[in-house]
Amino acid sequence: MDFLTKKELKKYMRLRKKALKLPVPQRMMTNGEYHPKPQTKQQKEVEARLKEKADTLGKKMGMNRREFLRSASGMAAAFLAMNEVHGHVFNVDPAEAADIEMAEAVRAGMRGQFILDDQTHFVRDDYSWEGLNFLREFAKGNNPEKTPWNRALVGSTTTLDDYHFDKYLKAFFLESDTTVPLISNATFDDPEKWLISDETALSTRDTINSIAGTTRMLGHALFWPGHPGNEANMERISQTLKPSAWKGYTVGDPLGPSEWPWMLDDEKLTYPSYQIAEKYGVRNICIHKGLMPDNYEQAFPTWKYAHVDDIPKAAKDWPGLNFVIYHSAIRPLFDAVQANADFEKTGKLPWIDEVSEMNPAAGINNVYGEIGSSFAMTVITYPRMCAYLLGRLITGLGADHVVWGTDSIWYGSPQWQIEAMRRIEIPNDMQDKFGFMPLGPGDGAIKNGILGLNSARIYSLGMMADGKPVENYENDGIAQMQAEYRAAGKDGDKFFHSWLAKQDWSRVEIAAKKHKEFRAQAAKTYVARNDIPKPWVVLPKTATEPRPVPNLEDEPA
Repeated sequence: MDFLTKKELKKYMRLRKKALKLPVPQRMMTNGEYHPKPQTKQQKEVEARLKEKADTLGKKMGMNRREFLRSASGMAAAFLAMNEVHGHVFNVDPAEAADIEMAEAVRAGMRGQFILDDQTHFVRDDYSWEGLNFLREFAKGNNPEKTPWNRALVGSTTTLDDYHFDKYLKAFFLESDTTVPLISNATFDDPEKWLISDETALSTRDTINSIAGTTRMLGHALFWPGHPGNEANMERISQTLKPSAWKGYTVGDPLGPSEWPWMLDDEKLTYPSYQIAEKYGVRNICIHKGLMPDNYEQAFPTWKYAHVDDIPKAAKDWPGLNFVIYHSAIRPLFDAVQANADFEKTGKLPWIDEVSEMNPAAGINNVYGEIGSSFAMTVITYPRMCAYLLGRLITGLGADHVVWGTDSIWYGSPQWQIEAMRRIEIPNDMQDKFGFMPLGPGDGAIKNGILGLNSARIYSLGMMADGKPVENYENDGIAQMQAEYRAAGKDGDKFFHSWLAKQDWSRVEIAAKKHKEFRAQAAKTYVARNDIPKPWVVLPKTATEPRPVPNLEDEPA
């Protein structure tokens, strides 16, 4: 790796401060370690066209270049410039760039759209593993492309405080158009890395819904076949907290080697978990798949557990369950440079293509593609590849089997992803080549389905015949908070923290400590930790031998 000297670093930092901040970034920046790649020909052309539009249109509106680029019209102009260079990838009316009131009206007109975010995160207040910060650093532009996904994060300092619940609440309910987020979680071999407990996730869900008077939150509980205590924990959680869904990581630990990887179609190890899910009527099984580094076969010993070979049999054997495949199993782990180069040559997107083939034609009707980080990491950096991803999933699984997720708060407010989803379109040449249908307008049937209605169906949220939710989200407790926040203007943050201070969060804290009975039972056999939130049971490292990697050499990788 070609590291920077102090002199070079100072030079790049000066250039970075002087660089024009564009609504859709077109210039790679250094993260302070190595030289940024030069702008591509396409990026230079987009930036030049956007500057020209900003000068011309901004002058007519009485704005300078920077003021224009910060406005809603500046965002529209950025999408126009990208379309002129990359082809028609984003839906945007040229009038939006020329008329700021029209651009603002387009934004405001979408606020009532029902959006269910199938994958969201926050961490407990005492969370201490700094390694988690790499997620936001990628979104800021410290990624292989050196291109920010969320421009609002550029220049900020990342700390674990950015992932706390107050930031989560503000990002989803005040800074985005999200209607219902689903609180998610993750399994790690190291208990210190666990984000929150099941109790915290589901009690937070109940607290928010109580304040709102509507279903404003859903929540996962974790299951981990092969991990000691899994089935007992599923029984306990099902009886006491009633999860909205179960979530699992077949690799065991998503960020490294694990002692407890498992397969979806393991009849002995995993099927008892499905039996418990069905027993208590929790039909949605959310599974993290994909997201492997380029050298995954050497660097990730359990990579075959992240593959999708085990989905079809499990889905066929359990037709009463919905298997929601997170990230739709896209293979690259954020580093999509090589994946995009391969895609441009072959027209293939590893593991996305395989998931899309798990459809009614293959005798499967209960596999759903959640787009999660696969959308976040491609829509700005590689919009054509992102368009293919959406088109392939829709054509294969069906438009009603693709669901929205942002994997935020890792990447800041989810609003930038919502705006991009509303705008993105499959280019005409791609429609012709692959037989993809257009995605249509931001509030059209396909995008309404992906952004919320498909998940509303599988999570059994009541919807009226016109597709609108039965529950009165427009006038509930959260909507009132949103209205007061917007009315407060510059003092909105003061209002928000005052609102937080008035809420009784003790219910969440108390529920998060109700592990005593289970811990007492688990301690008879296993070594349990007393500090909560943590995994339900933590074993000594020697308690269980690692499971062997399955022999899939004859299967296509």
